[in-house]
Amino acid sequence: MANSAQAAKRARQAEKNRQHNVAMRSDMRTAVKKVLAAIAEGNKEQANELFRVAQSKLDGMARKGIIHKNKAARSKSRINARIKAMA
Repeated sequence: MANSAQAAKRARQAEKNRQHNVAMRSDMRTAVKKVLAAIAEGNKEQANELFRVAQSKLDGMARKGIIHKNKAARSKSRINARIKAMA
C-alpha cells in the first residue's frame, strides 16, 4: 500500500499504463494473426493488405517501447518472407 499521495498516484498511473500496454499488445498480436491466417488461406492480396496494417502496429509498438525494435523487425521480416514465398 502506498504511504504517500505521490506514491498512490504513481501506483494508479502505473496500473493505467499497464492496462493500456496490454490492450495495445493484444491489438498488435491480433493484427499479426490475421496476416498469418490470410497466408494459410493462400490469399496473397489480402495478406499484403493486412501486412501493411500489422507492420504499422509493430512499428508503433517498438517506437513506444512496448516491444523491442529488433522484435518488430524480426516479426516483419518473417511475415514478409512467408508472403513472398506464396505461389
